[in-house]
Parts: sequence; structure tokens; C-alpha cells
Amino acid sequence: MLKNHLKVAVRNLIRRKNHTLINIGGLALGIAVCFVIFVITQFESSFDDYHENKDRVFRVLTEYHHAEPEIFYGSGVPYPLPEELKISFPELEKVSAIYSDGDDQILVLDPNGNPVKKFKEKDGVFLAEPALFDILDYEWLAGTPASLKDLNNVVLTKETAERYFDSWEKAVGRTIKWNNNEVLTVTGILGTIPTNTDLRFKAVISYGTGYTTNYQNSDNWNGTNGRFGCFVLLPPNVSEGDINARLKVLSKEKKTGDNKDIHVLQSLDKIHYDARAGNYSGKTISRRLINVLWLIGAFILLIACINFINLSTAQAVNRSKEIGVRKVIGGTKTQLKVQFLAETFLIVIVAVCIASMIVFVFLPSVGKLLDLPLNVTSVLDFKTLVLMSVLAVSVTLLAGFYPSLVLSRFNPISALKNQGKVGKNEGITLRRSLVVFQFAIAQALIFGTVIMVKQMDYFTNQSMGYDKEAIVNVLIPRDSVSMGKIDYLSNTLLATNGIQNVSFSSNTPTEYRTNNWSRFVYGNASKETDFYSIRKGIDHNYLETYGLSLVAGRNVKKSSEAIEVLVNEDLMKRLGVTDPNEILNKKASLAGGRIEGEIVGVVKDYHSSTFKDGMSSIIMVNRKSWFGLAGIKVATNNISNSISAIEEIWDDTFPNYAFEYQFLDDKIANFYAEEKKLSQMYKVFAVIAILLSCLGLYGLASFMVNQRTKEAGIRKVLGATVSHIVYLFSKEFIVLIAIAFLIAAPLAWHFMGQWLEEYTYHIDITWAVFVLGGLGALLIALSTVSYQAIKAAIANPVESLRTE
Repeated sequence: MLKNHLKVAVRNLIRRKNHTLINIGGLALGIAVCFVIFVITQFESSFDDYHENKDRVFRVLTEYHHAEPEIFYGSGVPYPLPEELKISFPELEKVSAIYSDGDDQILVLDPNGNPVKKFKEKDGVFLAEPALFDILDYEWLAGTPASLKDLNNVVLTKETAERYFDSWEKAVGRTIKWNNNEVLTVTGILGTIPTNTDLRFKAVISYGTGYTTNYQNSDNWNGTNGRFGCFVLLPPNVSEGDINARLKVLSKEKKTGDNKDIHVLQSLDKIHYDARAGNYSGKTISRRLINVLWLIGAFILLIACINFINLSTAQAVNRSKEIGVRKVIGGTKTQLKVQFLAETFLIVIVAVCIASMIVFVFLPSVGKLLDLPLNVTSVLDFKTLVLMSVLAVSVTLLAGFYPSLVLSRFNPISALKNQGKVGKNEGITLRRSLVVFQFAIAQALIFGTVIMVKQMDYFTNQSMGYDKEAIVNVLIPRDSVSMGKIDYLSNTLLATNGIQNVSFSSNTPTEYRTNNWSRFVYGNASKETDFYSIRKGIDHNYLETYGLSLVAGRNVKKSSEAIEVLVNEDLMKRLGVTDPNEILNKKASLAGGRIEGEIVGVVKDYHSSTFKDGMSSIIMVNRKSWFGLAGIKVATNNISNSISAIEEIWDDTFPNYAFEYQFLDDKIANFYAEEKKLSQMYKVFAVIAILLSCLGLYGLASFMVNQRTKEAGIRKVLGATVSHIVYLFSKEFIVLIAIAFLIAAPLAWHFMGQWLEEYTYHIDITWAVFVLGGLGALLIALSTVSYQAIKAAIANPVESLRTE
């Protein structure tokens, strides 16, 4: 019996090629979207889940209370905290300090100690204690964690060792020079680091090496460093809440003055999803966004199923005689339902196969678009096979049940007269509702995408309050020998054609999560300010190079040996000062009084972080020891030649340091990389949703034209024009799209308004977004419907009325 059902199903599908192809194409596209979303969410949900003790691994966060009632969280902790935890919390199984370095210069040395290769590692270089590898699980190809007990030892990953020494087997025992200071001995090799982790090691240096010796000896409990963290492994019988309660007590004991900050634990499984504190990879995704992706995938698949329902019921009239014959010769409703479900199952199986091919072809491109390591092997696992099976059965039942019910209920006598109908009202309301649902979802995605694109344009085009164009940033070496060469570097660059200005500073005017924050003593105050300010080291060319403006006072002097300070308007206002001239010549003391200078100028406010954040207080000090970055303003008429000239001068000045640069405007654009990826993804989803919705609309138009063919013929006989009949058939769809608009617009306004509220600076949602988006959806829908309407309007009325 099953074989017969399948054989008949194949014949019916071949007989109706066009509708079969549309059904298969729509379902394949919907299922492919589900597959891709499944792979993405599976990857994002799997971060750091491969560690054996993952349920007992925590990192320590700092909970900042300096801006109460607002509370902020950061991953940085005070330097003395890890050692204090070992003493005051002896029940903790393991405790490890960890420091994430950045922009490291690596010289690979030959056996005689001579440099043979040089590398610039933007990230991936960490300093950690051996206990970190007891807390977290990584494969060791050579060596053991115990080697990190000794200073000046380093463990490399397999890939890093192969870049440095061509073969990881030859790396152990070799030496590298770190930042032109410490010579490190390779004592171990780690296997390939999984992609689903935020701890993406390239090299791990023994903690205490180099400048981290100062961290070990520090007794400063009030300050934190965003790069310095702490991981702990809890015993099985100790709860997170118990440790947090005791950490709060410890924080109050150790903090001095009016510092109310406390420390809390955060479980390993929350790190990747916490944008508040961030992580070492700089990439987070919210659980809410993962749920939204699943919801979008479900909606798109539902739209595809609705298409199938509409197209199948539209063909019901064409199959009425077949159904009548089957019923007359003894076919039951159950047999007919099974027959139609068998046809649906065949279509779904073919659609699943095509969807799999689509995923195999386009998944690498999706991975590249979203900067995720997605590839063919991502879908070749047991979970994906289960998903495919569940989708095949679910879609068959969801898409095939209603059409099978409708077709099996035809009256055999009416069916043999070719009068098989679902009834004037029965089913029509459902199909109309389904089309409204489809276009409501599609229009909501269109509105959301337009708003996201406009917000991205705002990020790109909105003024930062200074000149970010044509500025090349290069990290400069921090060792004493190299720092002595920066005047020579500046003079040589300024003597080069195409170089307009050069400035040395601690960082650029705008940074994201890498600013240094500090409190200071203002004037004759007895204590530090109750707010933190961004602290920057600058030279006399900083304002001119970046196009920053003064509202009062003067710039720092070029050759001044005295410490001079600039502040911005926001800092001035937080101090309660209204007249910029009033703050001039006042003292500012930082770092516990070790740095004290005079405020000589007030800088006009500018955006020091992303548009997610408001204005921040900024204090700038002419302190050379803080310099770590060169800002080079180049002429725009021949940038490539200027870059080549800068590289040549750099190699001559710093032969042991790899040259690497970044344009400031590119750096700022990268702050919004996640939003840009999300915007691109929404564009794709919106196009797919509108495409699938139009297929559904085509199905409903086919159904209505089939039902009203004779009506069109009679109207033509009575003198109706083609345009009148097209309007008559199209007006109902205009009403359906309008209803969908009325549902989609408020939903998009509400949810996108919530998304925009995450940014201190954002666009306003205007009526134009909805009007233009709605008109676009309407035009696309009418283009889809017009084919069927015109076809009915120009048909020969004699043919339409032949059976009467």
C-alpha cells in the first residue's frame, strides 16, 4: 500500500511540475535558513563547554559602585587579589592570576641568540600561573604546566610554534625575545585551541615575568586593570553564593577611603554572553539574540509551510475529478489523507536534500560574513541529523495536514462535475489570515533592517567631535632604548612628503574598553573625586593631529619639563565648575600624589567611546612615560606612498620591531562590527521572508483566480475592462497587506525602539521608515499578484463559461 501511495505521489508531483518546484524551492529555502541558524546558535552556545570541571570554574569580576545608583561590572581585579584568595579562601581548589597582554613584539632567536624572525601579535599572548591549566583543560603536546612556575618560560600553541620555528617538535628549548626585553625559553607546546573559547591562546608566559613582577608585589586594592583577571575552581560542596558573601566582606576590609567596589564570581558558562564585563576575545553574544535568531528561523520556516498550504489548496479545484474518482471506487478519507501526506513527505525529503546542498555551498560564506568558523564539518554531526529528521516529520505534518484534510472532504458528485470547492467561506479566512501573518513578519523584518541600516549609517557619518580621517596609528615600542628614538622618528616623518603631522600619546581620542580610568585630587581637596576619568598621556601635537579644540586656556608646551594637564568640558561640569576659565591654573594630582600638575586648558567635549556610551570625563597629561602610540596625519592624495614611506622609516628606526598600522576611522568602524554583522544577517532574513511571502501570495492569488474564473468571464461579457477586473482581484490583497502593515509597524517600532535604547546616541524612528517600507512591500506583493490577475482578466470569456 505504501509503495502504491509513493508511486502515485511521484506521478502527481511530476504532472504539476510548476507548483511542485515552487513548493520544493520554498521549503528548501526555509529549511536551509533553519539549518544555518541551528549551526550558528549551536556554535555560540558551546563556548568553553569542553572543560571537565566547567560547572565549578568561575572568574572574579569587579562590581563598580562609584557611579551609584548605577552599577558597572568589569573583568579586571586588583593585583593582590589572587594571592589573597589563596590565603583567605583555602578551600578553593585552584586560584590563578591571568594577564592578557596586547600588541606584543616577538623576536625569534637562533641557537646563538641572534634574531631571525620578527612577529607582531595583536592578541593571544597571556601571562598566567600553572594553576590555570588545572582549572581549564587543554591538550599538551610537549611539556607540563609546572614549567610555568619558573620565570621567563613560555608555552606556545602548536600553530604559533610552527609559525616561529617551522615545526612545533623543534620549538621546545628554543628562545624568543618578548617586547625587546625578556628572553623567554619555550618549555611546552599546547595542542590546537578550540574555536569555541574566549581564551584564544597563542603563547602563555609564566606570571611574574617582566613587568608583571610589579603586579605580584603590588598592595593597591583600589585600582583595577581590565587586562588582569583571576580564575578559580570551586570544590564540589562550596556554593557560588557563599564565596560571594565572603568576597564582599573581603572587599570592604581591603578597600580604602570611600571605595565601595566589591568582587563577585561569574560562572564560566556566562562569560561569552556578558557584554557588561566583556571577555578576552572581545566578542560576546546575548542569550536574547540567540533566542531571536531561533524565533526568526521558526518564522521563516512557518512562512515556507504556509506557502505550501496556500499553493496546495489553490490546486484543490484542479484535482477535484481525481478525488471524485478515488471516492467513487471506494477510497476512504483516511486513504486520501495518507496519499496527500505521502506527496508532502516526498516534497519535504527533496527539500531537505536541496536545503543540505544550499547549506554546504553557502555556509562558508555565512561564516565569513559573520566572522565565525563555520564550515561543512559544522553540519556533519549527530545533532544536525536529528534536526533534519525532526524537521522532515514536523514540516510534513505542519504543511501537509490541512491540505490533505481539505482535499479528502470533497463531495464525490460535485468533484466529478469539476465543482470541488472548499466552500465560499470555509478555508478562505484561514488562508487570508496566513498571508497576513506572512507579510506581517516580512514587513517587521524589513522595518527592523531599515532601522538597523540607518543606525549603522549614523555610526559611520556622525561627527566624533574631532578629525578621524587619514590618521595612521602605529604602536611604538615601550623599552627605554626605543623611547629615546621617538624624537628622531617624529622629525624624520615630518620631513617626508605626504606626512602632515605626528603625535605620540598613550592612545587615540576614542577607545573601546581599553581606556585607562583614574580618580584624581582637584585643587586643594582633601580626597579624590567621587568619579573616574579617562586618563591619557599626550604630547604638544595631540590636539592639532586629531583636530581637537580648546574652549579655554592653552595647549601643553612642547619642551615643558613641568607636568601640565588638560581636561574636557564634561570633567569640568562634574566638578561643578561652570566657567572654563575658573578651572585654569588649578592643581590636579593623580596616582596617589606621585603625578601632580597644573590644569592649563579645557578641551571641547568629544566622543571618547562608542555611541552606546555618553560623554566621559577626560584628563590629559604631558607624560612621556605613558606614550605607546604614534598618530600620523597623512595627505589624502597619495596614501599608499605615505604608508610605504612610514614603513621604511620605521624599519630604519626600530629594526627589531615588526611594522603594523591601522587607520583610525577603520578602528572606530570596528567598534560596531557586531552590529554590522547583525545588520547584514537581518538583510538576508528580510529578503528571504519577503520572497517566501510572495510565493504564498502567489498561491492565494492562484486559488482565488481558479475560484472566480467564471465571474471574470461574466464580467467581461457584461462589459468590464481588463483594468477593472485586475483592480477587482487585486484590491483584496491590498487590504491584506494593509492589515499586515498595521500589525508589523507597532511591533517593529516597539522592539527596535528597545534596541536603540541600548545606545546613548541613536536615530529617531520616523514615520518615513514605515511608509517607505510598507509601500515597498505593497509594490512587491502587487507585482506578484498582478500576473494571476492579468491572466484572468485577458482570458477568453467563452473558455471561462464553456461548462455552463
